[in-house]
Amino acid sequence: MFYLILFLFILLLLGFLYLAAIMPQLKKPASLKILSGFRYYAHRGLHDNKSDAPENSLLAIRRAVEAGYGIELDVQLSKDGIPVVFHDFTLKRICKTNLKVSELSLSELKSLHLFSSDETIPTLEEVLAVVDGRVPLIIEYKLEGLRCDVCRISDELLSHYHGAYCIESFHPLAVYWYRKNRPQVVRGQLSSNFLREGEFSPALFLVRHLLFNFLTRPTFVAYNCIDKRSLSRTICRSLYKNLSVAWTIHSEKELADNSSNFDWFIFEGFCP
Repeated sequence: MFYLILFLFILLLLGFLYLAAIMPQLKKPASLKILSGFRYYAHRGLHDNKSDAPENSLLAIRRAVEAGYGIELDVQLSKDGIPVVFHDFTLKRICKTNLKVSELSLSELKSLHLFSSDETIPTLEEVLAVVDGRVPLIIEYKLEGLRCDVCRISDELLSHYHGAYCIESFHPLAVYWYRKNRPQVVRGQLSSNFLREGEFSPALFLVRHLLFNFLTRPTFVAYNCIDKRSLSRTICRSLYKNLSVAWTIHSEKELADNSSNFDWFIFEGFCP
């Protein structure tokens, strides 16, 4: 009997620690009300990589604004410390160059074209000028290491921006940076089942199960819609009433299948 009671006590303690670890931000910042007026966010702008408006281009951003959609976009730093809007760490897929974004200066990046279009890599400042507060933004920070310079430098621009925005990242340190330095800004933890994508590390295990939430206390969790049944994501939404964002929705059918499981939807390839 003693060992049974001890086992149950340990089980209860582990359950308590787990729920404490995944607990998101409970008190919602006032800025969330402005963002909540939009449910649909165009993934990297309203883009088509075979057209003149590829992903994260100014033209794709402009088209999303004109269509009245919120926009999800990616930000990282050039070699000379300028925030640029580009998804991949390497330039190979989009610009056919075997270098990283962080290895080229802004002027060098500007000499490259996105796929076969005339569009070039925009800066965050250029994107903010195009959007001009007309629709809200979800800004994903791309971090490879442990430095959060992209957060600090981008935030200097965003602090003067009059439009609605929130930030998100797969990297918990980026989300934590905002909790510590800009707690009034809505922040989100990105996650997915990385094992399905062939990736594994102890850090990714913790991110997958949202076990860094005790450190970052995200306002929302943005999860791969394929993994909507993730236990940690489900608990965050159902128990803690945390805002839940789906990425990436590719069709009306996917949207319908996920409509009851998420609150906001990042989409591409169609217009909801």
